[in-house]
Amino acid sequence: MAETDLSRLKLARGEDGMLARTRGSRWRRTVTVVLAGGLLLVGGGWALERLRNAPVDVEQATVTTAFPYQSFAVLTATGYVVAQRKASVASKATGRLEWLGVAEGTRVRAGEVIARLESEDVRAARDQAAAGLKVARANLEQARVELADARRNLNRSTELLAQNFVSQSVHDEAVARVDKAAAAARSLEASVGVARASLRSAEISVEQTLIRAPFDGVVLTKSANVGDVVTPFSSALDTKGAVVTMADMSTLEVEADVSESNLSRVHTDQPVEIQLDALPDRRFQGVVSRMVPTVDRAKATVTTKVRFLKIDPAVLPEMSAKVTFLSRDVTPEQREARTAVAASAVLQRDGATVVYVIENGVARATPVRAGARIGDLVEIASGLATGQKVVLKPAGEIRDGTRVKAIVR
Repeated sequence: MAETDLSRLKLARGEDGMLARTRGSRWRRTVTVVLAGGLLLVGGGWALERLRNAPVDVEQATVTTAFPYQSFAVLTATGYVVAQRKASVASKATGRLEWLGVAEGTRVRAGEVIARLESEDVRAARDQAAAGLKVARANLEQARVELADARRNLNRSTELLAQNFVSQSVHDEAVARVDKAAAAARSLEASVGVARASLRSAEISVEQTLIRAPFDGVVLTKSANVGDVVTPFSSALDTKGAVVTMADMSTLEVEADVSESNLSRVHTDQPVEIQLDALPDRRFQGVVSRMVPTVDRAKATVTTKVRFLKIDPAVLPEMSAKVTFLSRDVTPEQREARTAVAASAVLQRDGATVVYVIENGVARATPVRAGARIGDLVEIASGLATGQKVVLKPAGEIRDGTRVKAIVR
């Protein structure tokens, strides 16, 4: 009986140990499942939150400046500002440049001396010609005195011959003397003419050493300096042809290249608006003055001359220009700059006209007051400023405060 009791005791202890181990294992599995589920819930919530706060890809546009006249534009062409009257000023004489009285930007008047060549030799020749003219005039005066004396002597001889106080031969000598004196006077008159012409030639030679402005204008470039040898034929070594280049600023115009396929849209006296790259915030009125009657075969374009209605001192030759050809004249109000934005950026939300402005990667709903259409743009009377970035074609998920990221296309 005792042995049987001992064996039962051993059996009972083994079952209790297995039960304890089974319960411990189940508890650990339960804890593990609970922890794993908690981690999944936390991770899922975190991922959902990140997904909810991820920026939305959007296209963006820039608030810009537009002009109402752009609605009447029929064609746009590019070109350059040129002076209709422009000259490279040189000298007809050859010599060393002795004096230069202008620099780039100097305004000069027509006929004003702007440079001078060395002229001692031609001035000496002029003085010699002037002296020769004086000698010729003195000889002519002497011949005229001689002719007058011969005529008086002839008159006396004629009276004496009528009274038979002198012979016919003496009278003939008096007539011959008058004829000789008259011939000498005519010869000396011709000599005076020759001397006068020589003096004029010498004066022209001196004048050619003075370089004068051919018209009122502004000096654009300076090609020679004092000491340079100036010659009309500048192919010689170390010589200069033109001294300065100048232009008449009152004749500035734009030369624009118009494609031959668009010639039907352009005609003389057509109103245009001119924009210069150097002055992007300004617009200038113009009109088509003439069209060159030939086509550039290489570019398939026709050069169109556009005249400024009012010349501005800020406009300079060789500025690049964009010419907008208009279908009609525009009013002064239509030439005023307006704040504008792409039409697809403006929408109606909750009964209000809004534009989503991008600020630090966040879309902010901004109420605006829209105006008239200007081509593909819409005038913004209030609410926006030039240069601001806005959402283009905002989708339904774009709301005030939505994080956005601009995409490049």
